[in-house]
Amino acid sequence: MIERGVDVSYETIRGWVDKFGTTYAKRIESRSEPPSPVWHLDEVYTNINGKMVYLWRAVDDEGTVLDVVIQYRCNTKAATRLLRKLLRNQGIKPKRIVTDRLGSYGAALKLLGLKELHDVGGRKNNRAECSHVPVRRRERKSQKFRSVRNAQKLLSAHSQIYNLFNLRRHLISRNTLRKFRQKANLEWNFVTASACV
Repeated sequence: MIERGVDVSYETIRGWVDKFGTTYAKRIESRSEPPSPVWHLDEVYTNINGKMVYLWRAVDDEGTVLDVVIQYRCNTKAATRLLRKLLRNQGIKPKRIVTDRLGSYGAALKLLGLKELHDVGGRKNNRAECSHVPVRRRERKSQKFRSVRNAQKLLSAHSQIYNLFNLRRHLISRNTLRKFRQKANLEWNFVTASACV
């Protein structure tokens, strides 16, 4: 819409995501390159409809969002659920899993037989911490989620679309950035055009 010079409200975007977001996200995911084998996991609590829930997020070391899962608990069972989903859906085995000092991660990795991949450290997990910024920004503007189901749907779709346009500008020249941006726009046009058929 920005490309066409049309300004839209957040409610319009929410309606658009409800209707087309999941379809676009699945198409983008199926056409994307495999993620890096270094995974960063983190959890953050948020308030949805008066209930405190935990938003578990996994990103690779390039900042690509692997998965987002909303759960009511912050325990070993919740961490195991996230890890099992990641192992099932990513198609590659991780070489290293970086987390914060939450004990649930260590217990879940031990349960799954991946304890030797666990890496815990002070600022090593900043990649995952920074990926929570869009949700926190939305909370500050008081554009809160109305239900856990809707939040899960929106964040899962948004993460795939974000991955398409997420370019690490500090690592590339301006000309290369333009080429990557053009490639992302062509990919977006392909994905969205095929949804209309």
